[in-house]
Amino acid sequence: MIATVYCGVPLGFDAKLIDVEVNLSRGLPKFFLVGLPDRAVSESRDRIEAALRNAGLEFPRGRITVNLAPADIPKQGSAFDLPIAICLMQVAGMITEREALQKSIKETLFLGELGLDGELRPVRGVLSIVLEAKENGVRQMVVPIANAQEAALADGIQVLGFQKLQEVISWSRGAFPDPLVRASYIEGIDSDRSIEHSLDYADVRGQESTLRAIEVAAAGGHNVLLVGPPGSGKTMMARRIPTILPPMMLDEALEVTRIH
Repeated sequence: MIATVYCGVPLGFDAKLIDVEVNLSRGLPKFFLVGLPDRAVSESRDRIEAALRNAGLEFPRGRITVNLAPADIPKQGSAFDLPIAICLMQVAGMITEREALQKSIKETLFLGELGLDGELRPVRGVLSIVLEAKENGVRQMVVPIANAQEAALADGIQVLGFQKLQEVISWSRGAFPDPLVRASYIEGIDSDRSIEHSLDYADVRGQESTLRAIEVAAAGGHNVLLVGPPGSGKTMMARRIPTILPPMMLDEALEVTRIH
C-alpha cells in the first residue's frame, strides 16, 4: 500500500514542496529512506517509532520504503518527521481519508519534528514553505503550535497548530476540533500607525553630508554604502535609518520576515 502527503523544504529565500511517499509491503522488517536525505532526515525513523509507541500505536512491520520527491533536491532538517509518521499510519490502516473529517489528506501540508514522547517541535523556514504551498493550491497546514503564528501570516491558507502527535491522530479521526490559528499581530499592518524608536538622528553631532545622503536615499528608496575607518560612526548612522522610514506594508513585512 502507498500513501502520500505534502511536506516542504526551504531553499534559500524560497521553498519547494516535497511529496512524502511511503510504501509498505511484505517481507523482512526493513526501513529504506531515499531522496537525498541529510543526517537529520535519515535519523527520523527512530524518532518516529518512539513517538508512535508513546502515542499508543505500533510501528508498522514489513518492508517500508520512504521516498522524498523530487529525488534530485537535497532534503535537510527534521520537518519530515510528522509527514512520514502520517504516511506510516495511513499504510498501516491506523487512519484513513474517510476518517480525516471528510477532508483529503492530499490537500494538507504537514510539518514538524517529533520528540520521543510525541511532542511536536518547531522547525525552520515555515513562512517560505507556507507561501509556496499557497501558490500551489494547498488548502491547509498542520504545524507545531510554536510555528503556528508564523504560518498564519500567509493569508488564504488554513493553519492548524498542535502540541502532540496524539492530538494530530485524534484530529485525523474526527475526535479533536480544528485548532485554527490566526496571526493576531498583523491586523492593521497596512494602516497608518506610529512606531516608537529608542534611537534618533537628533543624537548625531556633525556629519551633515552623511545625514543628507541618508535622507535622500531613504526618501527615494535607494541603496547606501557607508565607508570609513572604525569609529567614524557608520554603525551609529545605519542603526538610525529605520527611524526615518515609513512603516512596512504587509508584503514588505512578509519578505523581511522570510529573510529573518
